Amino acid sequence: MPFTVPAFATIRDALLRDLKNQLPDADTGPDSDYFVRATSVASAVEGLYQHQAWIVRQIFPDTADREYLELHARVRGLTRKAAVAAQGTLRLTGTPGAALPSGLVAKRNGLAYTTTQGGVIGADGTATVTVVAATAGTAGNTPAGASVELSATPYGVSGQATLLAMSGGVDAESDAELLARLLELIRRPPAGGNRYDYQRWALEVPGVSAAFVYPLRRGLGTVDVVITSAGSLPSAATLTAVQDHIDDVRPVTAKNCLVLAPTLKVVDVSVSVQLSGTTLAVAQAQIEAALTTYFNQLAPGETAIKSRIEALVSDLSGVVDRAVTLPAANVVPTVDASMVEWVRLGTVTVGAL
Repeated sequence: MPFTVPAFATIRDALLRDLKNQLPDADTGPDSDYFVRATSVASAVEGLYQHQAWIVRQIFPDTADREYLELHARVRGLTRKAAVAAQGTLRLTGTPGAALPSGLVAKRNGLAYTTTQGGVIGADGTATVTVVAATAGTAGNTPAGASVELSATPYGVSGQATLLAMSGGVDAESDAELLARLLELIRRPPAGGNRYDYQRWALEVPGVSAAFVYPLRRGLGTVDVVITSAGSLPSAATLTAVQDHIDDVRPVTAKNCLVLAPTLKVVDVSVSVQLSGTTLAVAQAQIEAALTTYFNQLAPGETAIKSRIEALVSDLSGVVDRAVTLPAANVVPTVDASMVEWVRLGTVTVGAL
């Protein structure tokens, strides 16, 4: 039975009751001195009860406050992972032969990106250089093809540039994510290099949001680890960091461990619906939200089940009937020695049945 903290009035009334038992003639009415004293004592005692309840919550990591959760994690050798800045490539245009110094700053929608290497505009009038977001976190992740503007334009270089890719940005680890890693370590302690050890090692590296382990995919003695960052692809720097970390801590008897990013397999969904009591626009938003949730839960290498997609549409309020034409069947990703495909949601088209 859980311990219940007595209410303030209950504590005060108990004090007055005990006093009345000892001094039957004592005046314990609301205007009495005894009532005032009991009220002040009850207030202090209630605070002690609350403090004891707070202390008990800090004993267990799943109820502890932020700073005490970090202390629980520290005992197990875990620390909160810092935010990681997105990285990618930037395409610039200009006069062939124009020099591109490192450290150029490009801006878009209040976000800044800084080039990390120099270069020269090629004969085709373009050059591609690496770039990193100035602000760490998912905010720096930008769709491919986004236009940016250079803050300072070198001679012979256009002020407009294009981000070819910008991914790998991850926010600082949340309390829930840190708790999940801690509980995983407690429930599955180190076991000499089993699949859960490899997953835990990968998740220890900043920039990794999820890790999936595929033992023996390339033969005996091999372990492949597929990592993702904030529901998207990791940066090359994150891949290298995870590979180095696992190579440093894995058993020396293991033949080989390969850390890789999944290969995206984008799937478009086309569905026709018969509706009642709702509009096609509302149904479109509901269907997109339901399918986004479903596809976001798919792990690399996991099949997207068509009947599951159909069921999600059928279960929505206002949908009387439905017909899913795309995909035509279950979407089975390729998982072999060369790649691990990751099924992701593409364009959702909703029409009337």
